[in-house]
Amino acid sequence: MSLQEIYEQFIEGMKQTTWIEYFAVFAGIASVWFSRIENIWVYPVGIINTVIYIWLSLKGQLIGEASVNLYYTIMSIYGWILWVKKDKEQHHVVNISYSNKQWWTYQLLFFAAFYIAIYFSLTYLKKSFAPGAIPWADAFASATAFTGMWLMAKKKVESWWWWIATNIASVPLYFVKHYVFTSVYYVVLLIMAVFGLLEWMRRASVNSLK
Repeated sequence: MSLQEIYEQFIEGMKQTTWIEYFAVFAGIASVWFSRIENIWVYPVGIINTVIYIWLSLKGQLIGEASVNLYYTIMSIYGWILWVKKDKEQHHVVNISYSNKQWWTYQLLFFAAFYIAIYFSLTYLKKSFAPGAIPWADAFASATAFTGMWLMAKKKVESWWWWIATNIASVPLYFVKHYVFTSVYYVVLLIMAVFGLLEWMRRASVNSLK
């Protein structure tokens, strides 16, 4: 695809973007901003984004994306509960920290299990129910997102590395599926994820000194 064709597809895609997709994108950006500063509003605002994208994905027969956003919604509720939970001294139970070797093993196995499951599911579903699926790419974007969301609930710094991988994969993935504004949205999220990583690295260092 030439630069001219990419430009034309971008302009056409922006024209076709609905107001509800714009709303979902802005809610998603706000949610990531809240997560960067460790604010509990990451979850209620994020749920608005994910519920809308479940609807948009199902409407476009994008089963992989719909499953990711359903998972986001469930994990947002789980993360919301963890982030507000406090001990008897009213200290938050979950704090920003780095993964040790055990946690790295957990997240790599978590990613591998979801990648394999999603890849084979989409390969099967593509024939009859999800013609728009790109199994290997969708599975990577989904599995990294699943891992990142789980680790964010646990306030692990490494969650941002998984988000960065998700965003890099999602930019071209949504573009070729004609969700151009969403593709641009993931470019913004990629930039925000880098800043989120740096901020959580700083906070983890401060927490380790307490």
